[in-house]
Amino acid sequence: MRHSSRLTEIAGRLKQLPWLRPVDRDHWQTPAEFRRRQLVSLGTLVVGAPVLRTALRQPPGSRSFQLWTVALAGVWTAGALASGPLHVGHSNSSRGPVRPIVRPLAIGSAAVAVFTLGGMAVVQIPLLRKEIESVVQHARVGDLRIVVPLTIATGAAEELFFRGALYAATPQPHQVAVTTVVYGTTTLATGNPMLVFASVLLGGLTGVSRRVTGGVLSPIIVHGTWSTGMLVILPKLTERAAAWGELLLSRRSGR
Repeated sequence: MRHSSRLTEIAGRLKQLPWLRPVDRDHWQTPAEFRRRQLVSLGTLVVGAPVLRTALRQPPGSRSFQLWTVALAGVWTAGALASGPLHVGHSNSSRGPVRPIVRPLAIGSAAVAVFTLGGMAVVQIPLLRKEIESVVQHARVGDLRIVVPLTIATGAAEELFFRGALYAATPQPHQVAVTTVVYGTTTLATGNPMLVFASVLLGGLTGVSRRVTGGVLSPIIVHGTWSTGMLVILPKLTERAAAWGELLLSRRSGR
């Protein structure tokens, strides 16, 4: 009983932190607007799913992959804009409500550090190394001058839809859970368990960011920071981690 009471007290204190305390907002929907949002979101998912599958079947770094990725971003963006108004959002600060920029950058950077450390550990497991390799393949094969902006734009489009339209089409208080599950489910088309796992964690993080700020700007910045870090930092560190692991294994075998 004391343990449960203590957890409740900790949860209450966490909710009072500026990073986790939702801002006041007045953008509400009528029942008709809410229903329209749901129908448009469902239609966008039906169209986006096969486009996503087609994009994932293209060779990494190929022009066809880039074109299908742009098409997918177009589907998510069009669906988000067609569903109804989207809101930028605010963060709480000592000066009052401000646009969320610094905090999302910090959160995204922290997520990059956590995912990178996790990737360096997972690459030591032969069964999962192949999955990590496929994640970073686009960064190795493609031109980063094209891949990075394309990835950031695609991530922004995903946030406009999943944390914009779909979030607003989900009944309270289940928005974070539902959008995270749906986002993770769409990633199943990759057939890569590491990507699915990462999408669930990222979806939860951006979902909470959407709930706290009341808009899509914070999730877009978190997603963009995370994506850039995964493309620029993860490939180099996983290569080194794999080399260190092989060297250590060869030394042990030689004993």
